[in-house]
Amino acid sequence: MFCVSLGVLLVAGDFCSTFFYHVPQHIWGKLHLRTHHDNTRSYWEHSIVSRNPSVLLDGLLGALPYFVIAGILAMFGRAAALGAISGLVIGHLHVLWRHTCEIGWVSPAWLVRLSRIFQIVLPEDHDGHHRNPDIEFGDIFRFYDAPARNTIAWLRAISPRRRRAAALRVMRTRNRRSASALRALKQRKSPTG
Repeated sequence: MFCVSLGVLLVAGDFCSTFFYHVPQHIWGKLHLRTHHDNTRSYWEHSIVSRNPSVLLDGLLGALPYFVIAGILAMFGRAAALGAISGLVIGHLHVLWRHTCEIGWVSPAWLVRLSRIFQIVLPEDHDGHHRNPDIEFGDIFRFYDAPARNTIAWLRAISPRRRRAAALRVMRTRNRRSASALRALKQRKSPTG
């Protein structure tokens, strides 16, 4: 039960954090983008050692799914509770580790190969996400990246604000064409033309 609880916490926590917090923040939110993807600051200092309330709130909201799942798993007995707590510790250590590129970490080749087999997010992967917020999703596991990107594309396509903006662009294009056609018609009818 310990191992099952640990695995469930990491996989389900990453899923919930990615799709119920991280992805929506990339579509509609500003907190995460402002605190996690601010290229004007060191993200090691900003993400790991900062005491800024908005940064701490972003981290807490990202970790909330893990805590909820740990609480549920703890109801299944002592071994499940210990597995959930171990999963929280491993998850936190992974947060610290995945922000180490900026302070000089380079993953050795053997670790890269091993991480690719188990689809673990490396610091270099997460560094890519800091530099380009539209790639490398997933807190712990890389297999959430493609579904997260597809979800973002789909949500952007159906977002009412984005649909209104697209409709406005179409309307402006039609108005320009109509105005152009009207000017052309006036020029043809004018006696001096």
